[in-house]
Amino acid sequence: MANIKSAKKRILVNETRAARNKAIRSKVKTSIKKVEASISAGDKAAAQANLVNAISEIEKAASKGVYHKNNASRKVSRISKAVSSMA
Repeated sequence: MANIKSAKKRILVNETRAARNKAIRSKVKTSIKKVEASISAGDKAAAQANLVNAISEIEKAASKGVYHKNNASRKVSRISKAVSSMA
């Protein structure tokens, strides 16, 4: 356990940030799963609606530094391609 005051503060700050990052990552994963579920169900309208929401969540996560911009871009590209390739 840390004895120095600044080290104790770092532990608290790191826990807070980790919790925030975990919540943001979870929102992104959930939104991507919704897109994939509507794709597998064959509902193009729902897939496109969920795609807009998912892209928004991914961009927010990237702007907050939770995801690297290239990682976010890759995720957006993959789900966009999946939705656009629906019959």
